[in-house]
Amino acid sequence: MTSPARPRPGSHSELATGGEDVVLHLIEPAAWRQALREGAVRPPSLDAVGFVHLSTPEQVHLPATALFPGRRDLVLLVVDPARLAAPVRLEPGRPEDPPGMLFPHLYGPLPTSAVVAVVPYRPPLEPVLPAPGDRHGRAVALYNSVPVRRAVGVGDVPGGVAVLDPDVPASHDNNRLVLSTPVDAAAVAAAAEEVGGNAGWPHRAALLTWPGAGQVAAALARQGWAAEELVLMGRSPAAPPDAPTDRVEVVVQTGVHDLWDRSWRRDLDVPPNRLDAVVDQLIRRERLNDLVVAVTDLVVREEGRVVAAAQLRVDGATAALESVMTDPAHRGRGHGDALVARALELAGAAGCDLVVLEASADDWPRHWYARRGFADLGRTWSVTREA
Repeated sequence: MTSPARPRPGSHSELATGGEDVVLHLIEPAAWRQALREGAVRPPSLDAVGFVHLSTPEQVHLPATALFPGRRDLVLLVVDPARLAAPVRLEPGRPEDPPGMLFPHLYGPLPTSAVVAVVPYRPPLEPVLPAPGDRHGRAVALYNSVPVRRAVGVGDVPGGVAVLDPDVPASHDNNRLVLSTPVDAAAVAAAAEEVGGNAGWPHRAALLTWPGAGQVAAALARQGWAAEELVLMGRSPAAPPDAPTDRVEVVVQTGVHDLWDRSWRRDLDVPPNRLDAVVDQLIRRERLNDLVVAVTDLVVREEGRVVAAAQLRVDGATAALESVMTDPAHRGRGHGDALVARALELAGAAGCDLVVLEASADDWPRHWYARRGFADLGRTWSVTREA
């Protein structure tokens, strides 16, 4: 993250690794995506001076200002020191840093499995850094972070950010407010109207992720918005469901397009004259996720045709299970169990200790996942209305 001078002999001490403290590494999103492919972060400093530069939360603004002045498109890797095998030493940083300040230096590659969260760094906004054992905080961080990293445009709004992608305007996930700190219903509605109106959104949408946001969602519902309560669920990838996984294939994403097309045409409430365009956009948006996290698409076939699918998104030590679906005519045959079991196996192999998902609070899949070991972590709310 920085290119400091080599430490002076005898100028370091070892970093304690107990408790829930975290250290940070500032990185460009593309470099993080490359690290996910390789399993570790190996910045130029590792070859140049023998270590990866880390910071405490109180220090990170110093290398950010020195190396990336004015940048707001970077991410913070939230690192659990207890997961690092290589030594971490406290040593001087750059000559212009405050006298006596010591930075944590990792004398080896930074394994992606030690990264418990990936948080956008957008000063002067204060980043929320979940502790390694805070499963709810890690889930919220992932669902707040991925939309920002994959967005074509990001803008500050009260309570969070607006994410925009004009190539897929029909996608609520890619064109909405992502709000992580409390604001009232009037502020949500005003920001959505301003941003959505300027961007030409056919809808107004927001994701509300702070504790207690249900009251704001309820207030918006009284004003005509559709409000959906989402249950965040999570479990360890260890001991996956006892289901045979030999039926599950890993495929390139185009292999799932036909199933997605059938599913969205069946489930979407869209006027017929718009259906083709909306389905096309929803399919095209999916490739954007693999630009920022490691995506694996899984399918089950019957007689050569894809009839069930799921997607795993790995983002360091946290993974998300997405888009688990089975054609209605092929349900009850264990395809969902096989897909979940294989996704958990792959998450464990990638070094994840937490797999999360979103489920609608008032729909049956929530209970299906609970029977497969996923526990409730908390709530978020999605609010939408047509423009």
